[in-house]
Amino acid sequence: MQPKINIALADDQILFREGIASIIKNEDDFHLLMEADNGLNFLSKLESTQELPDILLMDMEMPDMDGMQLNEELRKKFPSIKVIVLSVHAKERLMARMIQAGACGYLLKNCNKNELLGAIRAVFNNGYYITPNVLQAIQSPSANTKGLTNIQSIPIDLSPREIEVLKLICEEFSNAEIAEKLFLSVRTVDGHRNNLLAKTGCHNTAGLVLFAVKHRIFEVLF
Repeated sequence: MQPKINIALADDQILFREGIASIIKNEDDFHLLMEADNGLNFLSKLESTQELPDILLMDMEMPDMDGMQLNEELRKKFPSIKVIVLSVHAKERLMARMIQAGACGYLLKNCNKNELLGAIRAVFNNGYYITPNVLQAIQSPSANTKGLTNIQSIPIDLSPREIEVLKLICEEFSNAEIAEKLFLSVRTVDGHRNNLLAKTGCHNTAGLVLFAVKHRIFEVLF
């Protein structure tokens, strides 16, 4: 029997939160672990729980601590929690900024039920979920520069082997599978992945995919 995906909700809109909670409770492979109406309350609940959520569905605009601040705190204190942003804002800069800051997905609140469920499962299984809107945001002229740059817009160089490993990461291969394909040890692949994270400034797999898509190293097909 497959373990359930533990999900948390952080949104100050009660009716919206109740609707999402109802959807989650109807899925056999999901477990609604906790809810909060703002970032501070959510962090407080995390400090007192013995079981962390796998995924947080998070609104951007909340009182006391908004989604951007909450995401930053989670990256520092609870980096294992994968964040999916649910927002009414479709601004390209905001989408790209949140993914670059470590969010694993960005959905608009008017998305349908199937897309939400698909995004949760994709993030749990693969570490990221990119929509056409997010793809357009990260590949817009304002988000790109000539040559490879990290998230601070500092030029970087990647070796041919690192680019090879990056492409396979984007294709959702595990470190063990990449090692087998490239005739490398798993430890060597781990080293390449860590180097990619360090050079690009990315926080996770979602960030690496964003980097690869932004710089046309990898193409996402819909």
